[in-house]
Amino acid sequence: MQITRQTEYAIRTLIELSKVPLGTILQTRDISQKQDVPEVFLTKTIQLLARAGLVTTQRGSQGGVRLAVSPDKITIADVLTVTEGRLGLNVCLTESGYCPNMNICPVRRVLKRAQEAMLAELKKDTFADLVADPEKEKEKE
Repeated sequence: MQITRQTEYAIRTLIELSKVPLGTILQTRDISQKQDVPEVFLTKTIQLLARAGLVTTQRGSQGGVRLAVSPDKITIADVLTVTEGRLGLNVCLTESGYCPNMNICPVRRVLKRAQEAMLAELKKDTFADLVADPEKEKEKE
């Protein structure tokens, strides 16, 4: 399994927005340049993030994008859900997935544990954690 380019762009966008005080507007062009993301794709990604309520956009000469949610409330798992949908390592582990052997399949049990472990890991760190000063983080340890 690999994350899509759109998920990667969404993560990069949220990293840039998490570096500035909550409510600060950044222009799409600036995020595009800093994160080396084509502006056309970035615009589509920002639309997804806006529909999910993670960012808000503002039109006009002073327009741009800003976080709608504090970076200490957003995880990579949240971004994956927005861009990829609910995670499912196999069709039998998705909401609509069905397999006639679901109840007796030994592989499903293993994949389910792996999926739960991966989701738990992706929920551990917030975007505030990702952009935190590494020196300050060392002091906390």
